[in-house]
Amino acid sequence: MIFHETRLSGVWEIQLAPQRDERGFFARTWCRREFEARGLNPALAQCSISFNPCKGTLRGLHYQAAPYGEAKLVRCTRGAIYDVVVDLRLHSPSFAKWTAMTLTSSNHRMVYVPEGCGHGFLTLEDDTEVFYQISQFFHPGSARGVRWNDPHFRIEWPAQPRVISQRDRSFADFR
Repeated sequence: MIFHETRLSGVWEIQLAPQRDERGFFARTWCRREFEARGLNPALAQCSISFNPCKGTLRGLHYQAAPYGEAKLVRCTRGAIYDVVVDLRLHSPSFAKWTAMTLTSSNHRMVYVPEGCGHGFLTLEDDTEVFYQISQFFHPGSARGVRWNDPHFRIEWPAQPRVISQRDRSFADFR
């Protein structure tokens, strides 16, 4: 795996380092030692997928409040997404900043989202599937979110969402 730190403290874009032969390739998508060596949370409590039949589906921006904060490793296994991470950690040098990357089934890139950051994405293709490895069990009472178009963050989305849940649409302004 090849790790690239983003402009947000502790948020990493991860590329595979495929070993190719006549059969195709083989690559690791997770390694506890490599995560620990970079100070990343290597815990794995659950894995989840989201399937999104329509291009333009927006999910997020979600996080879990302490003490149930969760780190996530996110990969697009089918289709393509514009993936966004917002730093909500009050004492972080990148507090209230955001970063984005395109994750596709063909580029095999992943994003590591640390505890205290909001995460969401916009699907760029129909029939898109996203796979999450999560460090903490889901705790409904700690589930939180910030609105995808909150003027405080000024996130530059590549398109207007066509499908968004009422819950995600109605998060309060961050301030």
